[in-house]
Amino acid sequence: MLLIESKAVFRRRVFHRQKAHLVLSALRHRAAELGARALFRQVETYRDGLPDEPLEVCHPTSRPAARLVRALSTVHVLPPRGFCTDPRAFTEWADGRKALRLEDFYRHARRAHGVLMDGPEPAGGRWNYDHDNREPPPRAGLDAPAPPAIVEDEIDAEVRADLDRWEREGIRFVGADGPRLFPATAAEASARLRHFLVERLPLFGPYEDAMLARDPWMAHSMLSPAFNLGLLDPMDAVRAAEAAYRRGAAPLSSVEGFVRQLLGWRDYVWHLYWRFGPDYPRANALRATGRLPGWFADLRADDLRAACLRDVLAGVRDRGWVHHIPRLMVLGNYGLQRGWHPGALADWFHRCFVDGYAWVMVTNVVGMSQYADGGAMTTKPYAAGGAYIDRMSDYCGGCVYHPKHRTGDDACPYTAGYWAFLARNAQRLADNHRMRRPLSGLERLSDVDEVIARERTRRVP
Repeated sequence: MLLIESKAVFRRRVFHRQKAHLVLSALRHRAAELGARALFRQVETYRDGLPDEPLEVCHPTSRPAARLVRALSTVHVLPPRGFCTDPRAFTEWADGRKALRLEDFYRHARRAHGVLMDGPEPAGGRWNYDHDNREPPPRAGLDAPAPPAIVEDEIDAEVRADLDRWEREGIRFVGADGPRLFPATAAEASARLRHFLVERLPLFGPYEDAMLARDPWMAHSMLSPAFNLGLLDPMDAVRAAEAAYRRGAAPLSSVEGFVRQLLGWRDYVWHLYWRFGPDYPRANALRATGRLPGWFADLRADDLRAACLRDVLAGVRDRGWVHHIPRLMVLGNYGLQRGWHPGALADWFHRCFVDGYAWVMVTNVVGMSQYADGGAMTTKPYAAGGAYIDRMSDYCGGCVYHPKHRTGDDACPYTAGYWAFLARNAQRLADNHRMRRPLSGLERLSDVDEVIARERTRRVP
């Protein structure tokens, strides 16, 4: 097996330090596991590491990588691995449809793979328990058992020393260095999965959309980096979660929520990344051209006063990970409201998250979070004011801003930003029937000009 570590990758992009560590640790651990079966080359570019002989490679996870391998006459590209639904099956489902909605694909995948099905009907009589899985966080906290700790070894020490040296040589990273928090081997990933299925999955469902400053992990599996590194097979995890439900070890709402993330959403964004074509990353239906401010790009969370944004950005800085609701409703929501360039924001997510890759972040950010595709993925923008964050988190109680105030010195940047976003995009969203009520509310605001003016001058929230 040929394994290539390219130093040029880290010259081209400013990655999170912990992401760089995780990827290099996983690669080097795999080389050590394979021993004499591995040809491990540490070189400047991928091309420098290619031998002049025929090779087979699994389908790459980005368009640039796909172009590279397809331009090489000695390389044969195999089908992708690490997903539940193969490309041909997705194409057969998608062809001829006017809209490619997640819920439709998810039900198709459940039927096709026979997951959580009782004959022709979904287990429990319902396809989706999403409505049940939107509980605000419990006041006392969730108190989910901590996952097995990662114990670093000599390979991690070697990786840390190399990254320190690269930084001295001028390669730049963002974020804090720290102990490795996520699996770099299949054994570590399997231990985390087993623990999640027994200890955390039963608590996962109802609070999967909740946020707690004192508990960033909640009951989430934290396995997305392991799936994206190929350390776990998602279908194995889906079957194991279903087995937990069948033997009464986890409630259906929690199991269905986890299955929907893997069999549904993860596969869905993978296939859409390829189906939407090479121009999709540049989609910009709302004509958003704002630059990412320095405090955001460099993860300077301590510069901020808004409790939710400060805590979530600090989580990215310190861990390279926050769960899907802080990503969508705190980070993405803020960028959407301010009109930041969607491609630049997608690149930031790609670089700054330990589970970030092009196929994940382009569709998640450009499509879902920033509505830059004009509705190809979602039926309306994921914009929300401070009331949503107040309901789903413990952030607002001690914040200097008030979630209900849109003007004044304590105006919540999310509440004011929501109305400023609607005002800026009212014409572009006028034909969206799901936006009629909020746009009608905008017309009734007597202070909208003041809101817009104040938000235009807000630099650091």
